[in-house]
Amino acid sequence: MAIRQPTWHLPPRQIDQPVLKIFNSLTKTKTEFIPIDGSHVKWYNCGPTVYDASHMGHARNYVTQDILRRIMSDYFGYDVHFVMNVTDIDDKIIVRARQNHLFSQFRNSATTLSADLLSQVSEAWGSYVRENVSKGLPDEEKPSRGEEEVRWPRIAGLARDQSRKFECLRRDEKFDMHFTAANRALAAIEAARHALSANQSSGDTALRLVDESRDILASALDEKLRDTVTDQSVFRSLAAYWEGQFFKDMERLRVRYPDTVTRVTEYVPEVVEFVQGIIKNGYGYEFESSVYFDTGAFDSSDRHDYAKLEPWSKGNRELLAEGEGVLSSTSGRRSASDFALWKASKPGEPSWPSPWGPGRPGWHIECSVMASAIFGDRMDIHSGGIDLAFPHHDNEMAQSEAYHECGAWVNYFIHTGHLHIEGLKMSKSLKNFITIDEILQRFTARQLRLAFLTQLWNAKIDFSESMMTGEVKSLEVTFNAKSVQNFFTNVRAIISQAWAHEDQSDGEHHHNDAERELMKSLYDSKTAFRVALCDSFNTPEALKVMRDLVSRINIYINSPGRKANVSVVEQSATWIGDMLRMFGLGEGQASEIGWGQEDEGAGGVNREETLMPYLRVLSSFRDGVRQLAIAKNDNALKEILKLCDKLRDDDLVSLGVALDDQEDGKALVKLVSPAELIKAREEKRLKLDAQAAKKAAAAEEVRQKRLAKMEKGRVPPEEMFRPPNVPEGTYIRWDEYGLPTATGGGEELSKNQQKRARRDWDAQKKLHEEFLAWKKEQESVAGL
Repeated sequence: MAIRQPTWHLPPRQIDQPVLKIFNSLTKTKTEFIPIDGSHVKWYNCGPTVYDASHMGHARNYVTQDILRRIMSDYFGYDVHFVMNVTDIDDKIIVRARQNHLFSQFRNSATTLSADLLSQVSEAWGSYVRENVSKGLPDEEKPSRGEEEVRWPRIAGLARDQSRKFECLRRDEKFDMHFTAANRALAAIEAARHALSANQSSGDTALRLVDESRDILASALDEKLRDTVTDQSVFRSLAAYWEGQFFKDMERLRVRYPDTVTRVTEYVPEVVEFVQGIIKNGYGYEFESSVYFDTGAFDSSDRHDYAKLEPWSKGNRELLAEGEGVLSSTSGRRSASDFALWKASKPGEPSWPSPWGPGRPGWHIECSVMASAIFGDRMDIHSGGIDLAFPHHDNEMAQSEAYHECGAWVNYFIHTGHLHIEGLKMSKSLKNFITIDEILQRFTARQLRLAFLTQLWNAKIDFSESMMTGEVKSLEVTFNAKSVQNFFTNVRAIISQAWAHEDQSDGEHHHNDAERELMKSLYDSKTAFRVALCDSFNTPEALKVMRDLVSRINIYINSPGRKANVSVVEQSATWIGDMLRMFGLGEGQASEIGWGQEDEGAGGVNREETLMPYLRVLSSFRDGVRQLAIAKNDNALKEILKLCDKLRDDDLVSLGVALDDQEDGKALVKLVSPAELIKAREEKRLKLDAQAAKKAAAAEEVRQKRLAKMEKGRVPPEEMFRPPNVPEGTYIRWDEYGLPTATGGGEELSKNQQKRARRDWDAQKKLHEEFLAWKKEQESVAGL
């Protein structure tokens, strides 16, 4: 009979592995993430409309999306294909490009200050006041044509009165912005009038008037001359410039470049074909060379549903109008919810050929076309800011499902939360508009990313000074590699020291209860970290897990009387550093333990690896000299100790080297910013100086008390009850020891009086004897 192995049984699973669940805007719940194609994830992200500088709202959205993308690819191991579009043609781009172009032409023509130039600016100012400032004014304060300047003092009074200004802002949130622009322009107009009356008409004077009136002139010139703009490069150049600036800002924020970038202007033929497909399927119609999506036909179909994300917003005319753009026409639509797939171009707008005549793509169609061109009729994830949910994303899904005749074009829709600044919605009109360039002058890219990591990705975030100086600062204190007593700095120093001494065995395994507990904490932390990220990317909880582990490691490292198990510490710190880098918080060399720092050195040179061998030799010398001096306990050797301290406190500080003395006589070598070390040294010196001053003051106080006491003991006890030590006539008789026997009135002292006098006499006798001994001691010291 053949010998067989015993039967093996499949071990039972005691703990289930957590599965990734994502908050899906299509369900408003956390749903399990199941990719269409194994580990391949098709992800489309709505990109920027490039017509102005990137701001904090962009930072919130794109840094957050970058964090989620890194978690999906670098942590969960999905093969993510990340596509992002750039909207390089849009109503906002058209208006801004036209206004910039026309203003530039007008400015170039303003070579001298003239009555005609002043008249044009004044006329534009009046129109601006009537059309923009008046939106926030009560009806009785709105000026009619020709009375704008007469009514302006009253309008300015409204703007200065906080309560009445608040009412104006309630009518129009941009009131303050419009008033400021008009007030600045009026001041320039009045200055120009004075200049003309004084016969001052230089080009500089003219340009001051034009530049101070830019906001009012731009809209006026566009209203008057927009039809004259026929060069399409005007629009392309503006979009190309701001696209370049956007990606530069993203690079500064450490946002990974998309795997694929799509631009609307590169997909216009595909847009035309896509629109034709929608019409063919019965969900689009043409009116006066524009094509609209028929939401009624789509929604009534058994196969489709309109506004899956926000069905309650279907009739929101304000959102619908905002989604269509300022240059759109509402005429010819079968329903107020219908939206433009293709817009007939008017004079002064860019255009492309189409079966319906010259025109351009609608805003919503672009993402449908470009995402379909890359991914086909189905994708895993579509992302963007929550402000795009309706109508943009709802319209995207509708027209895509209409074209592909599918029930679900997107499986998971994820929306990042709103950003508020100090409790208020960010807005130029509220004067809390912050560009990325401005915010990076105050905080680092890492600090901003930390701020977003401390908040749930789909929650509203209130960006404030207290957030940055509170929780974000606290996290930096925990991990920041520039700190002297920093977690990663200490761990790297411990590991480096072990390598320097070849980690020679001392005969003990150093894997006792404390080490087993720390290893358990590491694996428990890894599990808790995974659970947090599986819970719809809960980064605040994931950060808490890492901070708690850092606390446990610090307690282990700093426990007295224990030689740390370097392997256990290194494993724990390596995992923490890897997870921080996974979130996009890393700098410098990716191979080092920790999250690194930007100033690691030029040319990719690792400062630590380069300098440590030499510094360890220097440190070993110092250790040997110090141990010899301590063992001999000789004055000369004390001087050697002073030299060692000088080496530590002065010579190495300027090199950015910190030496920490340890119980076993070996110094722990650290590389730290020289500025940090100098600061710490000066703080230590100030503290020691304060302690020395306090000690000297205490000694002086003791000396003064002793002198006072000695001075009191200068009088012999035999003389203490005699004048001048007591007032004349206090006593008239004394015994042989100088004790009084009768008062100045001739009365004998009572027994109690005699007792008190004797007690005082004995005390003075003791003081006098101490005085004589002290005097003899002082004379002896003086004679030396």
